[in-house]
This record gives sequence, structure tokens and C-alpha cells, in this order.
Amino acid sequence: MATSQTRTPLSRDRILRAALELADEQGIEALSMRRLAQQLGFEAMSLYNHVRNKKDLLDGMLELVLAETEPPAADGTWDEAIRQSAISVHDALRRHPWAASPLMSFAGALQPRLRYMDSLLGRLRNAGFDADTTYHAYHVLDGHIFGFSLWENSHNYGGVSQEQATEYFERLIPEAELPYLYEHGRQHFEDGPHRHVSAFEFGLDLILEGLRRVQGS
Repeated sequence: MATSQTRTPLSRDRILRAALELADEQGIEALSMRRLAQQLGFEAMSLYNHVRNKKDLLDGMLELVLAETEPPAADGTWDEAIRQSAISVHDALRRHPWAASPLMSFAGALQPRLRYMDSLLGRLRNAGFDADTTYHAYHVLDGHIFGFSLWENSHNYGGVSQEQATEYFERLIPEAELPYLYEHGRQHFEDGPHRHVSAFEFGLDLILEGLRRVQGS
């Protein structure tokens, strides 16, 4: 452990960023005040000079995640503004896979999250959608962003080699019995045009195309 003369002083930002790094690498379950303090080279009690408690720590971490996202821009077309914003949120949730669940809970109702929600609703209303259509459009968009991120993060096969995954796949899904699932599964192991399309953006574009049709009807 570094001596008190050489170690970098603690600050709220340093603590939050260290906690973010720990959660990203090992999962939010691995985060504790004691473990975080050890990583920083301090006693756990030293952290409480900068964060009130574990909830304050988590709130600060979520605010850092939200700072990596963009609300829908006020200029330009409504659909492109929403598209770019949604991609920024999805990208942040991919970098911080633990964050989607708490951001969807009451505990995640932080001011940056609330401002994002309001800006998305406002962009839809200002595009000419009535309140009822906006109600559903917002839920579909937010559900796709967070739901896809949760689904994507759940398909994490870290520690399994390509060879092991292929062998398991061939045993689990016989081509003769499940031909379409087999075809789909093989695509996960092979290169091709499907690799150059983001499934998240593919679904997002389908939603936006549907909203454009509703807008024009």
C-alpha cells in the first residue's frame, strides 16, 4: 500500500470512477465500500468523507453513466435526433452492463434520467404526435433501448472459448431436427453481411419507420 505521502488524495470523482471501473470489470455485486477502499489504498471509513453511503455511491456512478448519453437534439429531424440519442444510451449501457437494471428502477430516477425522459417525450410531442400516441411511442422506444441492452448483456459467455461454444452448439442443436435454429446459430460463428448490421439499430429503425407511418396517416 502506498504511503500517505505518495498516494493520490481521495475525491468524490476519483471514488466514483474507481467504483465504476470495478463494477464494469467484475459486476455490481462485487462492489463494496471495503473492497473499493482497498483498491484505492485507503480505509473504508475514508470514503464516507466524500460519499454518504452505498446508495449515494451508486447514484453517483449512475450519473457518470448518464453523462455518457445524449438527449434528443432540439434541431434537425425528430427521428434522426431520437435515433442518435437512443444509440448513445445503448452504447453507454454496453460499456456499463450492470447499469440498465438500476436505471429502470425507482432508485434510478435521477435528475439526468428524468431530464432525458422529458426531452424524449417533448421531441415526440413537438413532432406532432398527440399525447396518447406519444405515451405508447415513448414506452416502445425506452423498452427497446433498455430491454435490448438487458437481453444483450445476459448473453455473456465470457470464459468460454470459440471451440467450446461451437462444440456445445453442435450437440445442443442438431441440424436435422432444428434446421432453422441451426442456421441461425451458425451465423453467430460465421462472418457475413449480418455481421455488418447492428441488431439494436435494425430494431430501432423499424420502430422509427412505424412512427413515421403513424405520423403521416
